[in-house]
Amino acid sequence: MAILGEEGEVQPLDMFLSIGLDRRTAENALVNPKVTANLTAVIKEAKVVDGCSKTVGNLLYMVATKYPANALVHRPVLLEYIISLKIKNPAQLDAALTFLSNVGPEAFQSKDFEETCGVGVDVSIEEIRSAVNAVLKENMEAILELRYHINVGNLYGQVRKRHPWVDAKIVKEVIDEKLHGILGERTAADDKKPLKKKKEKPVNVDDGKNDVVTSDPPSEEDDNPFSIFPQPEENSKVHTEIFFSNGATWRARNTKELLERHLKATGGKVLTRFPPEPNGYLHIGHAKAMFIDFGLAKERNGSCYLRFDDTNPEAEKREYIDHIQEIVQWMGWQPFKVTYTSDYFQDLYELAVELIRRGLAYVDHQSPEEIKEYREKKMDSLWRDRPIEESLKLFDDMKRGLIDEGKATLRMKQDMQGDNKNMNDLVAYRIKFTPHPHAGDKWCIYPSYDYAHCIVDSLENITHSLCTLEFEIRRPSYYWLLVALGLYQPYVWEYSRLNISNTVMSKRKLNRLVTEKWVDGWDDPRLMTLAGLRRRGVSSTSINDFVRGIGITRSDNSMIRFDRLEYHIREELNKTAPRTMVVLHPLKVVITNLDSGSTIYLDAKMWPDAPSDDVSSFYKVPFTKVVYIERSDFRLKDSKDYYGLAPGKSVLLRYAFPIKCTEVIYGDNADNIVEIRAEYDSSKKTKPKGVLHWVAQPSSGVEPLRVEVRLFEKLFLSENPSELEDWLSDLNPHSKEVIPEAFAVPSLASAVVGDKFQFERLGYFAVDPDTTPGKLVFNRTVTLRDSYSTKSGNK
Repeated sequence: MAILGEEGEVQPLDMFLSIGLDRRTAENALVNPKVTANLTAVIKEAKVVDGCSKTVGNLLYMVATKYPANALVHRPVLLEYIISLKIKNPAQLDAALTFLSNVGPEAFQSKDFEETCGVGVDVSIEEIRSAVNAVLKENMEAILELRYHINVGNLYGQVRKRHPWVDAKIVKEVIDEKLHGILGERTAADDKKPLKKKKEKPVNVDDGKNDVVTSDPPSEEDDNPFSIFPQPEENSKVHTEIFFSNGATWRARNTKELLERHLKATGGKVLTRFPPEPNGYLHIGHAKAMFIDFGLAKERNGSCYLRFDDTNPEAEKREYIDHIQEIVQWMGWQPFKVTYTSDYFQDLYELAVELIRRGLAYVDHQSPEEIKEYREKKMDSLWRDRPIEESLKLFDDMKRGLIDEGKATLRMKQDMQGDNKNMNDLVAYRIKFTPHPHAGDKWCIYPSYDYAHCIVDSLENITHSLCTLEFEIRRPSYYWLLVALGLYQPYVWEYSRLNISNTVMSKRKLNRLVTEKWVDGWDDPRLMTLAGLRRRGVSSTSINDFVRGIGITRSDNSMIRFDRLEYHIREELNKTAPRTMVVLHPLKVVITNLDSGSTIYLDAKMWPDAPSDDVSSFYKVPFTKVVYIERSDFRLKDSKDYYGLAPGKSVLLRYAFPIKCTEVIYGDNADNIVEIRAEYDSSKKTKPKGVLHWVAQPSSGVEPLRVEVRLFEKLFLSENPSELEDWLSDLNPHSKEVIPEAFAVPSLASAVVGDKFQFERLGYFAVDPDTTPGKLVFNRTVTLRDSYSTKSGNK
């Protein structure tokens, strides 16, 4: 039963939970005022304020988040179908929403609606089994090759093509049953590389009130994240409706001829593109874009272009182009083809001429300030209605360099009186007397992003144009231009940006941090650039696992806590980084009952579960008269909750012997402890609670291997520094600590750049490129879950 508030109103959270939403979804809905208002209205309209089944509730949530704004008049009718279970699954509801989007506010025939949505269609178990058998037969070669690694989601999609309204749960059960009959019991080989990857449990959108950082383990990834996207042959539905201030409406969709021409050119393959602008280094947000763009193409056996969106010659550098190509491959992606928007400059120019000829573009002489002013006042430019021939001549003059920079632009004739600023006659071309990094000095006019992006998508026959949510408002302009020119229209879908706490990811801000030397270059390990993460010791695998874990969402308010990325980093390094010992702040311990010339070589484990007979899983450490422990692992006063060393107390040196402190040697004052003297128990009969890491002199009088260690913390103090006006003042002054002379075990001397280790009790570390033959430099990648665990020294 929903709980009433002070005024007798049902509280939104209780209302959302009462319809069967899980708490995470319900709480996330509350973060977005628009979703909250829509979902509340839908629940009240459906008259289920006191609750309903989870099946119905999930469908109501879909209505609240996806219902087309142009068809609100029909929403009560749709809700009746849902409540009466005539529409009972997401596939039917998706079809209903598409139908209503197409008809808008106009009346429609119930018969047409029900046929479109599969109302009354029941698929029998016999029909399901028959369809599953047919699909498995068609995919038998792949099934026998991949066995239980086969993509079951893809098989389900093929069954659904035959029966669009089938029950997904029943289909999965039948597919699992049939696969078991074909393949038999799972073998050990089937379990070596399971298809399902772990996915992090989604956490609530951070509201800034919860300061507790958690790292809950992820849940199993049950769903194919790419199953939400349509197949190329389905791209004939209305993409969007473009509403004009004069009452006209354009319904953007591919004609039968356009789609057939496209499918013939592509062979029906999925084609995506990853289109970075080469004006900086890529960051972790681009890792999400790559995962979606390349991942969809890979999942559908298609291809993904790496396309450089190089329309601004002043901001682009060869350095950035080279970096992007290299980092894409490091992330594990292989482009089908590398292209540049500038490859299409001639095509773009000719289409701009055609746009002028159709009366849909004009040469304008307003300054940027005047353009802004006229847009705010919804006023037409004085040159908007100039003769077509005049604009054609002036545009040619622009191309030939006969007009000064800033004195003319080509603008699209869209809708100056509309509320969407991205339809207020956007600039298509501007004059720039700047050589282009890729195209050279052939051009002095350059297309804008808004003009070039959609056209090049169409020219490259992109099936799915995927971008972040801030581009959603540009969707009408995207389709306006393609409709105006009669070009093929890709399917556009927007997803949320990846926002991570305690950092900035805007290229403008990153560029300022680098150029003003607030950080040590684009690959500074404190940055969320992919180069910085790699230098820190983070692998592309853990980044991709992190991106898969957070999912492909459209929530535009998500702030991901940094510790969620750290979880995936630890998960991988725990399996791949050998253990070793380093002491960051050494305190000398002299073993008084061991001879000066004695060296005892002990076996230390590189892997915690290494079998005792596996020689390759151990490394040798010398135990001599002088050893070093962490200065923080010694106290003058002992306590019950302390597991380190203290006068008269014993601890175990890991892989070695128990030692007991017998004397403390002071320097020039009582606070300056310079040496501890201790006795070791060679019989190991003493069983102390505390276990410490340590490093010994390799031989009498020879100091241990000295290494430099760099410790990194979050770059900014605030979780969302981008919101601050003076964001640079929020930089963490303690984000980097350099320990110039830590002590390491001798076996680390052979480490090379890129090697990764777990320094026991300290964290995971990687060898930095600043390493020289005489000096190893380590970066801390991530701490251990419990930096100094209770049973290993400190509490």
